Amino acid sequence: MTSAPPVIVYPPDEEGGRRVRVDGEVLGRAYGVQDVARFLQEAGLQDWDELDVVRSTLVEWRGGGPDVWDH
Repeated sequence: MTSAPPVIVYPPDEEGGRRVRVDGEVLGRAYGVQDVARFLQEAGLQDWDELDVVRSTLVEWRGGGPDVWDH
């Protein structure tokens, strides 16, 4: 069993987008917490909203937390 969180939000790129990876699969590029929540809903966490994304220890924020979207 790995200790790494199954959800990784990577640092912002030049356009302010952040790659979102769930269980090793990149789901897309998010431009805000709402996008991350949408990706997670599509990945099977239908009940998740923005607050769940911000509060969850399953989400690893690299290059800044959920309030960082600029490169």
